[in-house]
Amino acid sequence: MHPRVLRELADVIAMLLSIIFERSWKTREVSEVWRKANVTPVFKKGKKEDPGNYRPVSLTSIPGKMMEQLILGVISKHVEEKKVIRGGQHGFTKGKSCLTNLIAFYDGMTG
Repeated sequence: MHPRVLRELADVIAMLLSIIFERSWKTREVSEVWRKANVTPVFKKGKKEDPGNYRPVSLTSIPGKMMEQLILGVISKHVEEKKVIRGGQHGFTKGKSCLTNLIAFYDGMTG
């Protein structure tokens, strides 16, 4: 389903998607269509004849991506509220990166 269709029909299909998402959550099953992806090569740079100059991009269904974002939000909120990840953890942490990790390490070593 094209994102524009979802956006324009949001009022009509929001409740239906909500029911589908909730049922999927309760049964712990995700539609096979939502799990399938079309992998497309996207050119990076260099010679177009060289296969190494392409990167794979997975095109997945929009409702599947929406559900992923909802679940990610719930998990992230839980992890943050319950302090599951220590403050020193930088990977896979919102607002932190390799750079913030390097700066924290440098501060620790020079302090």
